[in-house]
Amino acid sequence: MSVGNGRTAGAVRADGGATPRVQRPPAEVRYADELARLRAEDTAERPPGWALSLRAARRFILGDEQAGIRRKFVGDPSLIDRALVTLATSRGLMLVGEPGTAKSLLSELLAAAVSGDSTVTIQGGAATTEDQIKYSWNYALLVAEGPSRRSLVPAPLLRGMAEGKVVRFEEITRCPLEVQDCLLSPLSDRVLALPELTDDDAMVFAQEGFNIIATANTRDRGVNEMSSALKRRFNFETVFPIADFDTELTLVVAEAGELLRRSGVTVEPRRDVLEVLVTAFRELRIGQTSHGDAMERLSAVMSTAEAVSVAHAVGLRGWFLRGEPGTAADLVSCLAGTAAKDNPDDLARLRRYLEQQASRRSGGQWKELHTARHQLPG
Repeated sequence: MSVGNGRTAGAVRADGGATPRVQRPPAEVRYADELARLRAEDTAERPPGWALSLRAARRFILGDEQAGIRRKFVGDPSLIDRALVTLATSRGLMLVGEPGTAKSLLSELLAAAVSGDSTVTIQGGAATTEDQIKYSWNYALLVAEGPSRRSLVPAPLLRGMAEGKVVRFEEITRCPLEVQDCLLSPLSDRVLALPELTDDDAMVFAQEGFNIIATANTRDRGVNEMSSALKRRFNFETVFPIADFDTELTLVVAEAGELLRRSGVTVEPRRDVLEVLVTAFRELRIGQTSHGDAMERLSAVMSTAEAVSVAHAVGLRGWFLRGEPGTAADLVSCLAGTAAKDNPDDLARLRRYLEQQASRRSGGQWKELHTARHQLPG
């Protein structure tokens, strides 16, 4: 079944069988119908090279209930306004924040709204090279014909500049400093030099619509700190964790439910179980109970994204092992893999939380959580 932009999320083979579905289609495919409606109705002025106006892009990300546009990012609306305005300027957009605060999701949604394509992406890492960012060569053609546009293999930065699209640079501070700085000329002069070529082929000039969205975790700041020259070419925006409990719970319920449906689970997750999950995550994240009492916090990332992942695992465990939605006892087993990632002391802190805090709470799921504490490994 075609779902937009010429891509296929699922198809039928000639023998009648269904081909495997893409686990997570990009935003422009998942929300192709919404984007098409927004483009058709969009009469506002739009920046050169943009697929949508700023107003329509804002509606796409923040939602419009009356128009049937789903809200896709839970956060400060003014952040979306500032991000869109930045992308319309000559500065890049840098999204920073704690892990799991939906920076990558936001960059994907922004790219889909601005360019209609969120897949022009660089994944940063210690092994990322300039070739993977800018361009490389087809060495068979290079040996046979010498350097030419035909033997050139575009990487995301060159593609984004030549096609006038937003380039997403994930985890930029995980790249070595000298690799990061290859963005200086594309951001300041809007040009990429190809010194191996000559004449008109030696320069790629950015087309209208090109810009860069980079993301970085605050926990990684200092791993490869950006140069001051590169920082000046970005506007920095911080993506904060969700402050309101009810908002975070609603998001976890919705996202976990969608993941479970895609995983073949035909029952909805239990809200009372997810209330316990979100409460525990928030308390372990900030080191304070909902009543204001101080407690040990975990060093592991206890983000909303992690909560969704655990909720998904709880639902899968309950459904495929017992044919039910999942309980607080399943939550204990699924929490172990979240808590014991970086620091072995976190597992002991989680055990103390289940012993001391869960026992004080009222409600059947809290009682079950406390009773199942012995399922933690170690």
